[in-house]
Amino acid sequence: MERPETLLTPGPVPVSPKVLAAQGAPLLYHRGPAFGEVMRTVADGIAYMLKTESQVLIHTSSGTGGLESAVANAFSPGDQVLVVSIGNFGERFKKITTAYGLDVQLLEYEWGLDARHEDVAAMLKDLPDCKGVFVTHSETSTGVVNDLEAIAGAVKDHPALFVVDTVSGVGAVPIEMDAWGIDIAITGSQKAIAGPPGVAFVAVSERAWEAHATSTLPRFYFDWTIAREAAERANPESPWTPAISTLMACKVAIDEIRDEGIDRAVARHALLGKATRAGLLAMGMEPFAANPERSNVVTCVRAPEGVDTSKIVSHVRKRFGLVIAGGQGKLKGKVFRVGHLGWVDRFDIIRAIAAVETAFVDLDLPVKVGVGVEATMEVFREADREFGEEVPA
Repeated sequence: MERPETLLTPGPVPVSPKVLAAQGAPLLYHRGPAFGEVMRTVADGIAYMLKTESQVLIHTSSGTGGLESAVANAFSPGDQVLVVSIGNFGERFKKITTAYGLDVQLLEYEWGLDARHEDVAAMLKDLPDCKGVFVTHSETSTGVVNDLEAIAGAVKDHPALFVVDTVSGVGAVPIEMDAWGIDIAITGSQKAIAGPPGVAFVAVSERAWEAHATSTLPRFYFDWTIAREAAERANPESPWTPAISTLMACKVAIDEIRDEGIDRAVARHALLGKATRAGLLAMGMEPFAANPERSNVVTCVRAPEGVDTSKIVSHVRKRFGLVIAGGQGKLKGKVFRVGHLGWVDRFDIIRAIAAVETAFVDLDLPVKVGVGVEATMEVFREADREFGEEVPA
C-alpha cells in the first residue's frame, strides 16, 4: 500500500486537514476586503503568539528573507553588530550581516552548546558602540534552544537592538517579546505555526522603527516603510502580490493555535519532545545538545560509533514512509534529528521510535527491541496520570 510520507522534520511539518484544505480553496483578490481580513487576522495572531503589542509585518519569503529584512531595515553600512552563533542558522546571521557591510563581531560556540548570557554581557561591555545583537532562539541544526530570557537580560542595559531569529521557536518554546525586551523577532509559517512554507513574519518594536528611520542600507522588496503603509490601510494589504493560498492556510493554522491557546500549544510540543528524547535515549542514543530538555522543537542525537546516520534516515523513510532529518553542514552523517512540530501527536512519536528501533535491527546495529517505545509510552502515561483529560498531547 502506497501512503503519503509523514514529515517528522524540523520543517516543513505536517499540517492539519483544515489547513491542507485551505490551500485548495478558491483564490481571493489580494486587494479585496476578504483577503484584507486574512492579513489582519494573521498579523494579530503572530503578535498573540509572540506576546507583543509590536506591529507584525508579513513578507512572502522563507524565514531567511525575514532575517535579511531585519538587517536591511534597521542598520546602516559599517554599523557594529554582535552575532551570537550556536549553529548553522547563527552562521546565516553572520553571512547576512557581512553581506550588508556591517562590522560583525562574532561570539561563536561549539555546535551543541547554547549561548551563555554572561559571555554576551562581557562582550557588550567591550562594545559600547554596538548597534545590534543577533541571536538564534531555536537552532534546529543542533537541537539547541538558547535561554533567550537570560540573554535578553544581558542585552537590556545596552542600547543595541535585540534581534531574534525565532523561526522555529514561536509556538513550540516560550517567548515573550515585550516582557523580554526583544526589538525584532522573526518567524516563519512552516514550523510550529503549522502552516505551509513561504511566509516570514517580522515583529518590529518602536525602538526598531526609530532605527529604521535613520537606516541607510539599500532595500526595496523588504522595505518596512512600504510594508507598513500597506498594512495600515483600512483594508490591510501587502505591497506586492503575496502568497495568497499560503496566507489563507496560515490563517486557519493560527486560528487553531488560538483555539488551543499558545501556552497549551507550547506544553504540547514540550510533552512530545520529552517523549521523543526518552525513547531515543533509552535506545542508547546520546543527545547532541548540551541542554536537550529545552528543545520542544527537534531532538538531535549522535550516531552510534562508526555509523553514517544517512543510512538510518534513508531506511526509516524507505521502509516506513517517515521522514526524519540527517545532520546539516559539518554534522552531516554524524547526527539524526526527529522533529516534533506542527500537526503531530503521541502516536506519530511512538511510530517514529518504533521505526528507528526497527531500522537499527535491519541495519544490524545494537538495540534492545521495545525499550525505546516503552520509554516513550511511559512519558505519555505519566502525563495522563498528571493531567488527566487536560493532557496537552
